[in-house]
Amino acid sequence: MRPLFLKTSFALVLLILLGGYFIHAIWWAYVIVLPLIGVGIYNICQKKHTILRNFPLLGYFRYFFELISPEIQQYFIERHTDGTPISRNHRTIVYERAKSVSSTHPFGTELDIYTERYEGMKAKAPLDDTLRVRIGGSQCTHPYEASLYNISAMSFGALSKNAILAMNRGAADGGFYHNTGEGGLSDYHLEGGVDIVWQIGTGYFGCRTQEGNFDKEAFEKKASHHQVKMIELKLSQGAKPGHGGVLPAVKNTEEIAKIRMVKPYTTVISHPDIVSLRMLADY
Repeated sequence: MRPLFLKTSFALVLLILLGGYFIHAIWWAYVIVLPLIGVGIYNICQKKHTILRNFPLLGYFRYFFELISPEIQQYFIERHTDGTPISRNHRTIVYERAKSVSSTHPFGTELDIYTERYEGMKAKAPLDDTLRVRIGGSQCTHPYEASLYNISAMSFGALSKNAILAMNRGAADGGFYHNTGEGGLSDYHLEGGVDIVWQIGTGYFGCRTQEGNFDKEAFEKKASHHQVKMIELKLSQGAKPGHGGVLPAVKNTEEIAKIRMVKPYTTVISHPDIVSLRMLADY
């Protein structure tokens, strides 16, 4: 009888404990449910808010999300180029400059230039080899007849060697020049035998000393190459997909460093020492 008694006693104790637990849970359920029932009854009877009358409890979610909608829009939905009249990009620069934080920020290609809202100009002239523009006046010993259609400045490093080679061959087929971009004159630009415009920016890439100064000898050697038809001077850093005027160390590989005449795997910041037109003329 003793084992049966023990089993029965254990079952009764367990039942009492469970009963107490359920009574406790039911009590707390009433504490939570009863106020909700009261709110629901009130909203069914009120005639001020149609949403709460039709959805006595769920209707509050609508007002809650409406309350935080500006924050949701700002932090989760708004794109960097959205915002009128000041976009998020411009606001970020204002905040960073106000706090003395680095204010370099990419622009340009973040804009969708294919939308109807984007304004721009498209060339409509036919691609004709006879339509060329003479660059160089009467005092120029080597004037250049430039095509109306050419490849604008895009540096090796920003583009891969395959991209440079592909555009170079396209320039050869089309009979127009290929602008090197400020990243320097590379062998990939010269491989196709096309006319070259060598762009020199504030970093003097391709014609600079290890200290970052202008190297006249390196300039003269590359400028005298028979494919280099013109020299383009970039006097300032504009808005661009990368941070203008900064060559990050992670991007500065040995090949890029050799072409740009800088130390590899170091961050290079362009600081021009030309501060006047007189200095530019002296160079």
